[in-house]
Amino acid sequence: MSDTSASPDDRLVHALAPFLTATEQTALLAVSGGPDSTALMHAAARAGGSVRLHVATVDHGLRPGSGEEARAVGLLAAGMGLAHAVLTWDSPRSGSRLQETARAARYHLLADHAATIGAGLVLTAHTLDDQAETVLMRLIAGSGPAGLAGMRRERPLAPGIRLARPFLSLPKADLVAYCRAHRLPFARDPSNTDERFARARLRRLLPLLTAEGLSAGRLARLADRMARDEAALEQRSATLLAEIAHPIEGGLQLDGDRLRREPPAIVLRLLDAAIDAVTPACPQAAPRRLERLESLVFEALLPALAEGRRLRRTLRGVLVETDGTGRVRLGVAPPRRRERAFP
Repeated sequence: MSDTSASPDDRLVHALAPFLTATEQTALLAVSGGPDSTALMHAAARAGGSVRLHVATVDHGLRPGSGEEARAVGLLAAGMGLAHAVLTWDSPRSGSRLQETARAARYHLLADHAATIGAGLVLTAHTLDDQAETVLMRLIAGSGPAGLAGMRRERPLAPGIRLARPFLSLPKADLVAYCRAHRLPFARDPSNTDERFARARLRRLLPLLTAEGLSAGRLARLADRMARDEAALEQRSATLLAEIAHPIEGGLQLDGDRLRREPPAIVLRLLDAAIDAVTPACPQAAPRRLERLESLVFEALLPALAEGRRLRRTLRGVLVETDGTGRVRLGVAPPRRRERAFP
């Protein structure tokens, strides 16, 4: 959590410092024109440092005025001596998951532009409030520890490019206060209060939850705790996978006897990672569903291994088979009715 005794200026500078003295020579700032990203751009420009800064605004074209807002960011960036680019999302868009689709497109566009300008780091202005909303949404969706860990402070975005969120421990109020103190103009995204979107509805509920003790700070602490636990589980799972997995033609083979002696939480993560290792060869892989993975592991695979039974199940385009002798084989699922038997 941030030092509440310091001023917003000091808290922003302190949060940014590790990223502005990093080994990357160039960093890309993702700036939408809202108060959070405007504060990020201004504070980074003031701080200087050894990293060259570029700015990009993604124009999703989802509402009137988005292009004008992007141009306004460009003018503000130019006044700070920063190069600016508008990245336009031109792909067709429809369906009920528009915000999720737009988010994925945004990161894809940012990664492509970062690669073009030689930036090894992309900075976004996500805040403590954003983290709390993310954790709450995932809690409602029934996510496990990986989901409840929320947004990571840093993660790979593309080969050779990291995504970082330096303000993830700062409340949004700090960034709004910073903009007002420095008289920075910023835009208000109407979708933030549009209750057609789940995040906007949860934003309205957060003050009520805070009154009951479920504050943004506590939700963010939950994310930190889940992230620590998930990191330990992932490390153990990765170590075990390296020990019990052997490449075979078209996939992997696992030592099921070793697997069934592990705690179920480890088995769950190991099989998830093993499926991921096979999935790239399957262009039609299905989306992740934790409950489906749990059903496969807890209701089918582990009982089959314990009882020495054969098993054939498909998950995310990957065929998972046991042969009754303790072997587990994973490979790209062939077309239905043409599955070949386990050798």
